[in-house]
Amino acid sequence: MSSRIKAKKRKLPLAYKPVGFVLGWAGGALAGMAFQQAWKLIRHEDNAPDALDEDRGWGEILLAAAVQGAIFAVVRSAVDRSGAAGIRRATGVWPAPTARGRD
Repeated sequence: MSSRIKAKKRKLPLAYKPVGFVLGWAGGALAGMAFQQAWKLIRHEDNAPDALDEDRGWGEILLAAAVQGAIFAVVRSAVDRSGAAGIRRATGVWPAPTARGRD
């Protein structure tokens, strides 16, 4: 491997950080909207319960948290994977510094 390619591999993960940040922010917004729509389908309510809602029971609070967590994890993974694939198509280098990816 040439020194130029090695240098490119070392710099890309740092250069990907701002792209990853923007993708993460957009993914979070998308996940929030998806959760609101999912909650409307599940409970036919506009607002999901908050952990500090005194009038909501444990089951409802935990169901909302589980659904929200699942949606956020799926959206985050889809956004991260799409962004990394786009970077590889554009540069020929996968943006994760190791095979493990994000810690």
